[in-house]
Amino acid sequence: MPHRRARIATATGLHARPASVLTRAAADGGHAVQIGRDGEPAVDAASILSVMGLKLQHGEEVVLSAESADAGPLLDELAALLASDLDLVGQA
Repeated sequence: MPHRRARIATATGLHARPASVLTRAAADGGHAVQIGRDGEPAVDAASILSVMGLKLQHGEEVVLSAESADAGPLLDELAALLASDLDLVGQA
């Protein structure tokens, strides 16, 4: 089961807008991905309500995981998103 660790870079944490960027990418990725804190139950990374329910804050480390061995590139993409300021995505 591939997994990646990422740190939340968005200064305001994963509130609605950054969570929607992440969940859209997860939903479009073609693999089921879970996200959560290490040692805690993970949730569906494609569900905005589940992701927002984690109340992830700036600087927290999360674990992204998938059942499919082919999901590595998607996990890399999602980890890169989390390592960027998602409040700035789509702003010009």
